[in-house]
Amino acid sequence: MNVPEQVEGRLPMLGVLVSGRGSNLEAIFDAIDRGELRARVGVVLSSKADAPALEHATHRGIATVVIAPKQYASRAAEGEAIVEALRAAMVDLVVLAGYARIFDPCVVQAFPLRILNIHPSLLPSFAGGMAPRPQREALEAGVKISGCTVHFVTEDVDAGPIVAQAAVPVLDDDTVATLAERILEAEHQLLPQAIGRVLSGRVRLAGKRASVE
Repeated sequence: MNVPEQVEGRLPMLGVLVSGRGSNLEAIFDAIDRGELRARVGVVLSSKADAPALEHATHRGIATVVIAPKQYASRAAEGEAIVEALRAAMVDLVVLAGYARIFDPCVVQAFPLRILNIHPSLLPSFAGGMAPRPQREALEAGVKISGCTVHFVTEDVDAGPIVAQAAVPVLDDDTVATLAERILEAEHQLLPQAIGRVLSGRVRLAGKRASVE
């Protein structure tokens, strides 16, 4: 696939969706500030009006939009509002950074293979849940290695082509909280790197397999 680095003389524009504290959003900002990620964040969308992540965006002068489920009569109407907001910001790539909603198909169809999500497990293991559920399931299963995955979003939850993964050892004395914190640290490194890979235009897809040329 190819998301051009320059569109009409500008850096690629990201639309980032959040629901919580926004540490992965901050990781994206930090990577941009360090010059490691050539992109701009054009808009931050939140499913919750009180999400701390919105403060990070506002502090940087970035537009924010709250699209709370209770505001809409259906998931489809919510999805249409998301599409409208992202298109208004002229985003080239959509990034889910701790977003706690499952999209209506209309969103995926509007941005085919242009939506990235980060999930706190080594997919396909422990799919289909937000933190701390995957970490808890990893501990209950007794695995020795967990981690995080960045993948393209498709209409099948947590089943899109995998762009990148990072392994995190599971320690004998781990709790859900300690494992989740170490996985989150790995997410902060992996997500900006994966975004950069996609924006470079070097990610190629063959069925469900993504490779970097």
